[in-house]
Amino acid sequence: MSFPIPLASKMSGASIHQLAYWRNTGVLVPEIESAKPPFLYSFRDIVALRTLAWLRGDHPLQLIRRSLDTLRELDMVEHPSSYKLIKLGKSIGVHLEGEHAVDIAKQPGQSTVGTLADVFAEFETIRQRKVDPLLRPREGVEVNPSRLGGWPTITGTRIPYDLVAALVGDGSVLPEDVGDFYPGVSAQAARDALDFDQSVKGSVA
Repeated sequence: MSFPIPLASKMSGASIHQLAYWRNTGVLVPEIESAKPPFLYSFRDIVALRTLAWLRGDHPLQLIRRSLDTLRELDMVEHPSSYKLIKLGKSIGVHLEGEHAVDIAKQPGQSTVGTLADVFAEFETIRQRKVDPLLRPREGVEVNPSRLGGWPTITGTRIPYDLVAALVGDGSVLPEDVGDFYPGVSAQAARDALDFDQSVKGSVA
């Protein structure tokens, strides 16, 4: 499953400007389509971008770049989403076994004790923009990494949120009537899908 820029921005918390800057400077290049528009991100890219946006909330980009360089120097060359990066005070670490982490920013290689933060939870960006929880951006919308490649769906179903949002978006079908088209989709879930869809589209404005 590939994620277009507006949805990648919404799900990761990285602004569209940040996505472009990080793509152009090699901080994170989308693994699906990176050569020319439309740029498309994978779910692994979304997780990595979300981690970067979470770190960027209170760490300078230069320190984040240094951390990514250190990962490569340590032969940790898998996709960035494969590693659990954590905040170590004013530094950044990579989480290892148990509660131990290795500093990869200010004092590379120094082992310390760190708490694994959940970047899937709600957080605020450096510009105080609230980022929805990744796995449940709305009560009626969920993200299951093993379902449809991580594409947001109506909670408890395999129905993509955007199909339901398109159905009720122009007002021709009421949320209360969506069950006639998609059995099992409640009116509230339809409203949640529409609200999430509008927030995705609003990130482009």
